[in-house]
Amino acid sequence: MFQAPLVAAHHNASMKTFADRLRKAGKPHKVIITAVARKLVTIANALCKSRQKWTAARV
Repeated sequence: MFQAPLVAAHHNASMKTFADRLRKAGKPHKVIITAVARKLVTIANALCKSRQKWTAARV
């Protein structure tokens, strides 16, 4: 569960924006990665509940 937020924070546009905003606010690296991981889990949960496929444009 640690690698996915690292990759998302660097390569996914919306997650990168989110991580950059937290970084500018002075948050520590582990807090940023944890926040991105939580956001990914929330998105995955919503996709499972609604039975939809991942679309990067919707995030």
